[in-house]
Amino acid sequence: MDGVPESHTGWTFVTNHARVLAVIADNHSARIRDIAARCRLTERAVQKIISDLEQDGYLSHVREGRTNTYRIEPGKVLRHPAEAGLTVASLLSLLVQDEADRTPMPDSRRHSPA
Repeated sequence: MDGVPESHTGWTFVTNHARVLAVIADNHSARIRDIAARCRLTERAVQKIISDLEQDGYLSHVREGRTNTYRIEPGKVLRHPAEAGLTVASLLSLLVQDEADRTPMPDSRRHSPA
């Protein structure tokens, strides 16, 4: 995939859950395959992360034919006590602000972060 860095080992600043959420914020109808490629994760890992996010109320989806359309809950507060009071929208404003310039999604339909 052009513009996407190679795999990385070791620690990073952003969790896989945040990466998946940011890709979905960029394209609410992104396919799991595309999310996985963008985040450098397996499709199975992305499915598990989406399940986690849905189970805790950060994300929901509607099935439209063969496509899922995701809805992010922008007002939901982040889980860790160190981020007390910060919302999903505030996190996404940091992660998604320049995303359109970095890596184009295969699906040309783009959406706002929240």
